[in-house]
Amino acid sequence: MRVMPELQGQSIFKAGEHQAALILAQVAEKLPHNGYDDPRRDARYLLALAIQRNDPVLPHEDVILDDQSILRLDEVIERRKMGEPISRIKGMREFYGLDFKIDHSTLDPRADSEVIVDTVIDYVNEADQSQLNVVDFGTGSGCLILAAAYNCPNIVGIGVDIQAQAISIAKANADNLNLSERISFKQSVWDGEIDGVFDIIISNPPYIPSHEISGLMDEVRKYDPAEALDGGEDGLDAWRALAGITRSRLAKSGIAVFEIGQGQEDNVVKIMQDHGLLLLEQRADLAGIIRCLVFRIDS
Repeated sequence: MRVMPELQGQSIFKAGEHQAALILAQVAEKLPHNGYDDPRRDARYLLALAIQRNDPVLPHEDVILDDQSILRLDEVIERRKMGEPISRIKGMREFYGLDFKIDHSTLDPRADSEVIVDTVIDYVNEADQSQLNVVDFGTGSGCLILAAAYNCPNIVGIGVDIQAQAISIAKANADNLNLSERISFKQSVWDGEIDGVFDIIISNPPYIPSHEISGLMDEVRKYDPAEALDGGEDGLDAWRALAGITRSRLAKSGIAVFEIGQGQEDNVVKIMQDHGLLLLEQRADLAGIIRCLVFRIDS
């Protein structure tokens, strides 16, 4: 972890053994009280990062701070005060019960997207096929295709992303989950560098209208990669590209499972219908917002 030189010698924390409750209270007091973040929860994770452990520190524990851990604690506090999410500071996000490495090149996986994995798993279980070939367009950290493959041993496939660094992160996640033999990753602009047709197409593309980017929460606007958010003037640019790709890359008996933005269902369905794709199902996320659309080729 990089230590900011300007923080040295300015810490309120002292080296030695401490009751965690006291340190946690001091950390929480330094964090913003903005009504939607929980400073006490954040403090438990930040103190854990400072003492280089993964699980959050609980108030009843005793902790030992040395000079380096104090420097780390001051740095992570400053990063959190600037709005950087805990997951970004950790470089890790739990998604679908699995840990995924993330960095500046990838979206921070969110619980809303788990409905995509649920849907893929349901269709795989119904398919009764020994092997299903899957492609994930705009794979980022690889969380969608890897979570599905982790739960479905008959899934093989590929994740593609325009960013070389994202591909590196996704490969590392596949290695960590022991899925590299079944799931590979390739840098590509959409399907430009891949061949064949697929039983399942997955995508969580950029779908936020350009003019709405500036109004997003800081932890999204400032820390998620812009190219993974910006869907063009009306938020539908990616869908216009994906419609033709899906029509040519989807097996006749296959399905496409897409994550959409709030209120986009009618527009996305129309774009897909214009390319010969039929809506099979739509599913809501945890907040009750239509988040997942499932298509097949309209025969």
